[in-house]
Amino acid sequence: MVCRKFVLIAVVAAMAAAGAAPASAAYPDKPVRIVVPNPPGGAVDVVTRKVAQKLTEQTGQSFVVENKPGASGTIGTTQVVKAPADGYTLLANDNSYTTLPYVFKKLNWDHQTALVPIAPFAFSPVVLGVKADARFKDLASLIRYAKAHPGEVTFGTGGPGSSPHFSTEAFQQAAGIKLMHVPYKGAGDAMVGLLSGNVDLLVVSTPTALAPVKGNQMRLLAISGKRRVDAFPDVPTFTEAGLPTFNLFNWSGLAAPKGTPVEVIARLQAEVQKALQSPDMKQFLAQMGSQPGNLDSSAFAELIQRETAQWAAVAQKANIEKQ
Repeated sequence: MVCRKFVLIAVVAAMAAAGAAPASAAYPDKPVRIVVPNPPGGAVDVVTRKVAQKLTEQTGQSFVVENKPGASGTIGTTQVVKAPADGYTLLANDNSYTTLPYVFKKLNWDHQTALVPIAPFAFSPVVLGVKADARFKDLASLIRYAKAHPGEVTFGTGGPGSSPHFSTEAFQQAAGIKLMHVPYKGAGDAMVGLLSGNVDLLVVSTPTALAPVKGNQMRLLAISGKRRVDAFPDVPTFTEAGLPTFNLFNWSGLAAPKGTPVEVIARLQAEVQKALQSPDMKQFLAQMGSQPGNLDSSAFAELIQRETAQWAAVAQKANIEKQ
């Protein structure tokens, strides 16, 4: 009788211990949703889908990408911020997140604390591209024409407040020119606008430019960075093209709602880094002129804070009116 009682107590204790174990211990034990707050086809979407594929292979659980575009990315971001902080709803974002405080008078969340940065996926140079048969043969000729005809040369973006919008504003300030902004509903639509001749130029990251350049539809006049990249060996750097003060880079990465267990953040960070170090992922990024985002969560958070502060001067000089 004593033996039976001892066994019963042991079983109950074991069950209680199992029930008390954190839900994150076996993470992930169901599909994970990654929200991309932009339309399909942009740099964030392309890179995120490749990373999601690798995470699925590594963990044995599906990482599903969902596009939730609108309102400069705030619609999708709001969904993630309000989601349970359990690691099963994540956000894939880019530099555009750092510009939001200068686009909106009020956000539906605390920009500094509502999300926990996990890890960057990639760092990509910024390129200035024109249609393949455009009249501008190099960056110098474009700048000369724009100085002589203020407001005549047009540039497209995926919308007000997007990373390309702020990047192009920074380019104008560095070059001392004034262009006309033509906002679209997404990066894909902006590219269509360029290739159809409705806008004169785009300032985008290399993943966005890859396909139209390889298809001989788009011609790049300059690329950011200290040196040329293998993916676009004939494209001069902005310094080589005569504009050394313009040197921006785009990043894309993963974030989770505030309150997500630290062990879940650590697991995701480790899995992302594992994915980025795989030979096929390195090749995938290199083909787009990008580099793996080898930063941990705290360094990634510092990057976002620093970049957010840096955009303040650009927004003020460009007179970007908050919505």
